[in-house]
Amino acid sequence: MPGNIMFSKTVFGKTMFGRSGVGMNRKRVSKWISIFTLVGTGAWLLSLSSCARDQQLIGITVSPSSFTFLSPDPSLVANFSAVGTYIHPAEHKDISALVTWGNNVPQLLNMNQGSVSPTGNGCGVINISASYDKGTGPSGNLVSGGATVIVNDALIPSCPGGSSAPILTVVPQATSSTGDSITSSPAGIDCPAQTCGAPFASGTSVTLTASPSANFVSWGTTCQGAVGNVCVITVTTSTSVTAIFQ
Repeated sequence: MPGNIMFSKTVFGKTMFGRSGVGMNRKRVSKWISIFTLVGTGAWLLSLSSCARDQQLIGITVSPSSFTFLSPDPSLVANFSAVGTYIHPAEHKDISALVTWGNNVPQLLNMNQGSVSPTGNGCGVINISASYDKGTGPSGNLVSGGATVIVNDALIPSCPGGSSAPILTVVPQATSSTGDSITSSPAGIDCPAQTCGAPFASGTSVTLTASPSANFVSWGTTCQGAVGNVCVITVTTSTSVTAIFQ
């Protein structure tokens, strides 16, 4: 069909001539098509520019964010991981083996990558860090994350988790047997697997049981209520009890 159509109309005895608006509408449509094409092309070029960039590390999250050791026993271990946050494209991935691990109180905490354990030299609060250097240049290239480790010691009142209550300590002695243990009721002592000393409120009656009974010989003199491999002692002050095995 032609773009413009001539028409005539008689108004008050006069014949008027004009053109239809079809051609003008086509121009408007063409204009909007051009605009949409430009916008689409621009968005496509921007996406190409974004994809052409190298992936960038913008943050590190250390997990768990905190951990508490209930005693400074060096055999205890906690494991941390480092997850990197990236852009171009957006992604989260484990970079535990790529980061540099460290802590601000090395005399209290041993570190082997993300595995940490108390040194046994004391108690306290330690900040650990996981950092990654994106390359040479200003300090802004260093990305890091952190977490908190607490080393408790219930036997020292000034330590985190410390108690001013009397401490009952058991001292196992053995000449030849192995696998011997002493546990308490109420719970607190599990020696030598976990801890050989624990605080108990003054006046608490504590039952100590030595196992296996076949290896057990006797309790020390501080245990006045001993029957076989069981010792019942009332804790009023800090004291120790010796358990003798074969």
